[in-house]
Amino acid sequence: MNGVHDMGGMDGFGKVEPEPNEPMFHADWESRVLAMVRAMGAAGAFNIDTSRFYRETLPPHVYLSSSYYKKWFLGLEEMLIAKGYLTREEVAAGRAVQPAKALKHGKFGLDDVERVMVRGKFARPAPVPAKFKIGDRVRAKNIHPTTHTRLPRYVRGHVGIVELNHGCHVFPDSAAMELGENPQWLYTVVFEGRDLWGADGDPTSKVSIDAFEPYLDPA
Repeated sequence: MNGVHDMGGMDGFGKVEPEPNEPMFHADWESRVLAMVRAMGAAGAFNIDTSRFYRETLPPHVYLSSSYYKKWFLGLEEMLIAKGYLTREEVAAGRAVQPAKALKHGKFGLDDVERVMVRGKFARPAPVPAKFKIGDRVRAKNIHPTTHTRLPRYVRGHVGIVELNHGCHVFPDSAAMELGENPQWLYTVVFEGRDLWGADGDPTSKVSIDAFEPYLDPA
């Protein structure tokens, strides 16, 4: 979706300033938020693409004024309310006020934590042959969905070259809306910096993105 989160290529935000020796968490509550998101996802309340979509839907003034894990917390809260695991009354009260909704995969214990923390596998069997091959010129579609997409706004309408084929993977645009996995071919596509940023762009720069086949047309 075209939200404030899609900041690639936007002016006015200054340089990214890495924090020297940045800790994994800046406060204890951040680690608890990570644990809650991973736990509820593992229990079947939502998938990773759905969780990303809810963070993307935060109002711009909230998104821009929130830290990384505050975005996670607010997105989690809205998602659990939307899916019936929480009510706004319970959020205000800080406690449960009605019986809990059953979780798809049920509860898990300490012995399950290591398994839960392993990154999921998203590769899937190919339903059809790949449409593009390495070296093909492709144009990123000029799409503006109101739901989740992994196609960055700044490459839409531009031409790039297919550099790698990563095989078939779960399609985030479908998964985020809980419409099934809908596996699609995934490619790395390389764009010339001048093509993206115009005459003022660095002529030596190139930008690589991973793009699913439905995002691309032959060029």
